Amino acid sequence: MKATGIVRRIDDLGRVVIPKEIRRTMRIREGDPLEIYTSREGEVIFKKYSLMGGLDDFAAQFCETLSKSCGAITAVTDRDSVIAVAGGGKRELMGKRISPQLEQIMEDRRIYQHAGEERSIFVTESGDKFRAAVAAPIISEGDVLGLVLFVEDGENLTTGETEYKLAQTIAAFLGKHMES
Repeated sequence: MKATGIVRRIDDLGRVVIPKEIRRTMRIREGDPLEIYTSREGEVIFKKYSLMGGLDDFAAQFCETLSKSCGAITAVTDRDSVIAVAGGGKRELMGKRISPQLEQIMEDRRIYQHAGEERSIFVTESGDKFRAAVAAPIISEGDVLGLVLFVEDGENLTTGETEYKLAQTIAAFLGKHMES
């Protein structure tokens, strides 16, 4: 655990303010769910809660199927990081924080497809060789939970209507699955 040197008092309603710098660094937005843990040493730990976190195995199966069907690298993210990958790049992508551009795609709630003339979007914030070819937001009960991605790995992946529709369909399915 890393000490910040910041001390906050609990108010009469039991609330603690998480400083803006920490919220920005940890990408905690207003309304984000936080999971609360305690330790035997008296620590209280807040962790960002991911609704998609419980779908790791399910998302991995979808990625495997998509990857085998299309011969492409596929991934599923939650709002912060990559939770499932298939077709290559697993070590470089799995668990990595997604790029701000992918976060913006989620906020816009529109499917992104890379067109050859525009600059492509990095999948992770580290800006390695992996770029998004198609990104479809997973929306459940009005909330964006993550993305379904087709990924380029330095070689140009030609994505067409098929990949676009597959990403859209899988994102809609995962969104509906989370509602039940």
